Amino acid sequence: MALSAEDVIRVANLSRLYLAPGEMDDLTIKLGKIVELVDQLSEVDTENVEPMVHAFDLQNVLAPDVCGQSLARTEVLKNAPASDSECFRVPAVLG
Repeated sequence: MALSAEDVIRVANLSRLYLAPGEMDDLTIKLGKIVELVDQLSEVDTENVEPMVHAFDLQNVLAPDVCGQSLARTEVLKNAPASDSECFRVPAVLG
């Protein structure tokens, strides 16, 4: 499947990307090569391949969560740029 310049323009618009006139030809070629590689993958026989998320079995390498002593609220709040007696104070996000 070959990509046309119109296809690249459509994808750029959907992605909200601005393409300079000189970028169009180069990007059309590069995206066309990506599409060709994906087309090659569709030719591989996967009839007897079990679906999987990863190619290898993954194990969690994180340490288990352990409850411990927390810092005192006054200790934490003294490092805040703005706080009241209980919480960090942050600027409003919604107006």
